Amino acid sequence: MNNTELSSISLWNATNGDSSLCPIKSQHISIPVLICLTFLVGLLLNVFSLWVFTCRTPVWKPSTVLLFHLAVSDVIICPMGPFMAVYYHSANWIFGKALCRLKIALITFHVYSSILFLTLISIHLYVAVVRYNQDSYMKRKDFVQRVCVGVWLFVLIMGASFATIVDTSTVNNHTLCLSIHQGQNYIDIYFIINFTFLVPVLLLAFIVSVICYCLLVRSMSLVDTSHDNVQAIKNKSRKMVAVCLAIFVAYFMPMNVVRTVGIVVKKCSPHKCSLLLELETAYYVSWIVAGVNCCLDPIIYCFSSQKFTKNVHLSLSRIGVRLETRHG
Repeated sequence: MNNTELSSISLWNATNGDSSLCPIKSQHISIPVLICLTFLVGLLLNVFSLWVFTCRTPVWKPSTVLLFHLAVSDVIICPMGPFMAVYYHSANWIFGKALCRLKIALITFHVYSSILFLTLISIHLYVAVVRYNQDSYMKRKDFVQRVCVGVWLFVLIMGASFATIVDTSTVNNHTLCLSIHQGQNYIDIYFIINFTFLVPVLLLAFIVSVICYCLLVRSMSLVDTSHDNVQAIKNKSRKMVAVCLAIFVAYFMPMNVVRTVGIVVKKCSPHKCSLLLELETAYYVSWIVAGVNCCLDPIIYCFSSQKFTKNVHLSLSRIGVRLETRHG
């Protein structure tokens, strides 16, 4: 950044009577519109999935329990889509402190419960396919239910703690909520939370999932595929592996990487305004991908449960929607 740019920023800050180094800009209208659309579609798909689980699936297996809780984690964040869209477009949080804290809590609930439930799904898939002839706690529905309760308690504590610590703040006449433009004390808090809790949870979950899926693919490659049903199971397992890893790589990784880079840049080089504004836009775009993830999770439900797929076909046929099923 040259001296002229630094001088103009200093003058801009002095004029506005605020200590923030960088001007705060609203995002292009396409970002809030896409956020609303993707979260709306995700809400409809996952509410429909929950209805199929609760009203059309009388017998639940351990896999059903995990998929149900994953759908719940997706539904949690969808109602916040319009609030986030308004905030990103106006760069001003107009909904008060309480809703800001609720937003922080719900984001934590959604992101990290989804990560943990996807990890549990990978562990269960590994146990069900690779160790199909061995007893395991992951094959017991009551145990899986207790684990799911433990996941919700964990993310509840995380979300409540973060929502208690973080609050709104006013910078350059903008009310901000969970923003990279907030004061240095907030950035220090974000830095500690990010590297103490958020990144370790993501990395541990990702490592466990990759190990499980590598072992699963290796095991499937050794299976005799002379029978058509065995080949079908093998192809289905590979597709599910691909979808789960794609969700991890395309959704969880970009959001966490962009957030981490943004926090580090803000903490170490707060004068790099152009870079910070680009990182802010990239972070908001990652929330569009978050909505896409909510739309992708129902694909996992179809890969994981033939019963779920059958119930979806039956439910749609009752309202006049028919899907062609190819055989062979």
